[in-house]
Amino acid sequence: MSGIRAGGQGEYRLQGRVAVVTGGSSGIGAATVRRLAAAGATVAVGYNAGADRAQALVAELPGEGHLTLRIPMEDSAAIGAAAAEVERRLGRADILVNSAGVTRAVPHAELDAMDDASFDRILVTNVRGPFATIRAFAPLLRRGGDSVVVNISSLSGSTGLGSSIAYCASKAALDTMGMSLARVLGPEIRVIGVSPAAVATDFVPGRGRAGVEKQAATTPLKMVAEPDDVAMAVLAAVTHLRLTTGSTIVVDGGRHL
Repeated sequence: MSGIRAGGQGEYRLQGRVAVVTGGSSGIGAATVRRLAAAGATVAVGYNAGADRAQALVAELPGEGHLTLRIPMEDSAAIGAAAAEVERRLGRADILVNSAGVTRAVPHAELDAMDDASFDRILVTNVRGPFATIRAFAPLLRRGGDSVVVNISSLSGSTGLGSSIAYCASKAALDTMGMSLARVLGPEIRVIGVSPAAVATDFVPGRGRAGVEKQAATTPLKMVAEPDDVAMAVLAAVTHLRLTTGSTIVVDGGRHL
C-alpha cells in the first residue's frame, strides 16, 4: 500500500540531531537538556526569564553548537522568531521537548481564590504555548522525516489532583491535544507525553522537598522523583519508543494505583 513504511527502524541516535527544550533553564527541562546533550544532540535551551541560568547550563554541556533561545510561552510571535533562529543557526530540528509550564498553588475548594488572570496565565502557558511552539517548529520537524515532540505533562491531568484546578485542567488539555496532534503530524513526527507526579523541584511554590517526600511515601515504589528521572523517561521516549505516538507515559512511582 502506498505510504506504508517498514517497521524495525532501528536505534534513534542523537548524534547530528538538534533538540529544542522549552523551559530548559531549570528543573525537568534542565535535566532533559543535560541528558540529550550527553547522548550527542545539539541542544537549543529555551528560557523565558532564566537567561543567566540557560547560559550557565550551555557552558557546562558536552559537545558543541548548543545555544540559548528565549521562547516565552505567551508570545506566539517570539516563538515563531525562535524557530526561525534555530533554522538559521542550526539548520534543522529533530526533537522538541515542551517543558515550560507554570502553576499557582490554590486549594481546590477555594473557588474564589482562583482568579481569572491566574487561570488564564496557566492555560496560556501550559496549553496554548506548547501548541504555538509545535506549530512554529512543525515545518522543521517535518523536514527531518523522523522527529519527535515530547510534552511534559502531569499525573494531575488524569487524576484531577494537583496544585490547582486550573493546573489539572491544563495538563488534561495538553494530553488530549497531544492525541490530536499525533494524528495530523504523523508519519514524520511522533508526539508523546511524559507524565510525572510530584518531582523534587521548586515548581510548586510552597511545596518543598518535604511535600514531595510525603507523596512518594504513599506510592508503591516509595521513591522521590528527581528531575533526572523524568529526563531519562524523555530520553527513552525519544530513542526507544519508536512505535509510540499519541500516548502519555506515566512516570509516577505507581502513585496512580
